[in-house]
Amino acid sequence: MFIPRLRRLLGFYAVRENDPVLAAAQFQALARQILMLYAFLGLNAVGLAYAHYGLAPDWVVVGPPVVLVVAVCARSLGWIRTARRPLQGKEAIARLRMVNRFTAILGIGASLWASLLFGHGNSASDMHIIFFLTITMMFCMQCLAHLRSAAHILATIAVPYCVYFIAVGEPLVQMAVISYVLVLVGSTAMQSFAYRDFCHLVDLTAENGRLAHTDALTGLPNRRSFVARLEETVTQAAATGAQFGVGMIDLDGFKPVNDSLGHGAGDSVLREVARRLEGAGIGWAARLGGDEFGIIVEGEGDLDGLGRRICSLLGQPYALREGMAQIGASVGFARFPEAAASAETLVERADFALYHAKAFHRGKAVLFAPDHEAALRRHAAVEQALRRADLATEFHLLYQPIVDVAGGQVEAYEALARWNSPTLGAVSPADFIPVAERSGLILDLTRVLLAKALDAVRGWPADRRLSFNLSAHDIATPESVEALIALVGASGIDPSRIVFEVTETGLMRDLGDARRALSALKSLGPCIALDDFGTGYSSLSYLKRLPVDRLKIDRSFVTQLDGDETSLAIVRAILDLCRHLSLDCIVEGVETTEQMLLLRSIGCRSMQGYLFGKPMPSGEIAAFEAMVAGRSIPVAAAPPRAPARKVDAGFREKPMRHKCIENRPGSEIQDDSLVRVCPRWRDGDEAGAAG
Repeated sequence: MFIPRLRRLLGFYAVRENDPVLAAAQFQALARQILMLYAFLGLNAVGLAYAHYGLAPDWVVVGPPVVLVVAVCARSLGWIRTARRPLQGKEAIARLRMVNRFTAILGIGASLWASLLFGHGNSASDMHIIFFLTITMMFCMQCLAHLRSAAHILATIAVPYCVYFIAVGEPLVQMAVISYVLVLVGSTAMQSFAYRDFCHLVDLTAENGRLAHTDALTGLPNRRSFVARLEETVTQAAATGAQFGVGMIDLDGFKPVNDSLGHGAGDSVLREVARRLEGAGIGWAARLGGDEFGIIVEGEGDLDGLGRRICSLLGQPYALREGMAQIGASVGFARFPEAAASAETLVERADFALYHAKAFHRGKAVLFAPDHEAALRRHAAVEQALRRADLATEFHLLYQPIVDVAGGQVEAYEALARWNSPTLGAVSPADFIPVAERSGLILDLTRVLLAKALDAVRGWPADRRLSFNLSAHDIATPESVEALIALVGASGIDPSRIVFEVTETGLMRDLGDARRALSALKSLGPCIALDDFGTGYSSLSYLKRLPVDRLKIDRSFVTQLDGDETSLAIVRAILDLCRHLSLDCIVEGVETTEQMLLLRSIGCRSMQGYLFGKPMPSGEIAAFEAMVAGRSIPVAAAPPRAPARKVDAGFREKPMRHKCIENRPGSEIQDDSLVRVCPRWRDGDEAGAAG
């Protein structure tokens, strides 16, 4: 029973070892005040010695103050050196213990010196001694308020000397000592309150710091913490010559899960991804935002093998309350110091490797390599040139026809952007569009090009439509959508002659915002087309929730039609989908007569590709229209007739707006040898895919 009480009693004079955060805060607080404490203590000691010089023996008057001044000067120098590098953890605790010991030595020494001086003078000099002790103790306890153990040591040391002065002093001295005791008790109580508030503040600060560096959803470190950890790792590796890798992880297929199963399911997937990354022991992982994660891998490990492991780990099914989910992951790695020697550049190059993985090796890992350096420099050069470019003069549009193969007429022209840079020459849209999107210049570029396209429409036949491509960034905010609406309104062009094309993958970034933006555009009168359909995360729910009027089947399915039953089946399924949803359907990338006839045989009527016309300047459209107007001939050499296929008599069709061939119940679907086309369409132009 005695031992536990003794331990609790000794705890009042000990530094808390189980709270390194508090110890570090106490050390920093003392570092700001300890020099003032030492200066006050030294000056008071010199003043007391001066007042008693000649009243007491010289060794009593001079010796102790000299020792005290030398001690506090030495300690002050130590604190000045230490304050340049704030201590943490065990170092801070050890330094606080040293403060406790030095406080005990100074407290005992000052009290003993005061006792030796007491009685060598008159009542005034004795009162000076009591005043010295009172003021010194109060000031020291105030300076040591953040270290309660040191303040308790001072208060405890003062007790026996107070008893001594009361016992041997005169009544006036006794009253002064009693007042000193009351002040000491009050100071101790106030110090306890201040210490409690200080501890609470430290806890709040630590919690706020933890929250500021922690992702609230997954519990992983956040982007701020990732950057700080990476900079620290770079500094250590540069000093020791070590190597490490930085990885950027992006989830493939996360948006469809979020949209189809709900945001709760998406949050569950992100938490499970964090759990898998932490549990795999593959490195120090952090969530950077959205569905993007970062990882720091120390050592010279096999990053390619690690990337495959991450992709396999995150590609396993996710059992959620809402149902099973399946996603993938793409990873980009950069190694220090081969790829870069700074934290910022490492992240940039790992991010470029991730971009390369998502563009060419989706679902796999890519390590930043020397050949990526050239591409990265090319991107940087394009961005610099784009920022300096005069958009109105350097950019122009070409127009590629979209045709009705059965009617033998042009339906619309798709506007395709081209850039002739004074410094770089001709720059491909595949190069400048991603750069414009990433740099935020796409909004200005879209407005300039849309104004050019609307101006060109004025010279077209009244029934020709303009098909204009929008980036996901163009419909990301209400302000950008309003700018598009204002351009269309100011042009005087009938909005029904405009078709805005948006890519399927671009809309998946935020389906709710995309729906609101497209609805606002559609309310003006234009049609909305979903471009490159079939290459992204196609979902019937998207077509139901988005105000889409037509689909454009990606050219990748057309190029594989010959001998590929799967591609043909996919195109046929999309055509059937359009028929049931009353959507227009356009097939891109048609380059040969054989492809055209095969597509027409399965019900497709609207097509686009080099077979019908290459992208042309606006000035050539009139001549192209005149040439098309003169055609009225059958296909000279139709391919062999395809075997007839019966249509289920129970199949009931909706009226079709998509201009596909209408298949009546019980009828036979065959190739039509009387397809009316322009001679150049029949012969074919196989120069390649449209730009």
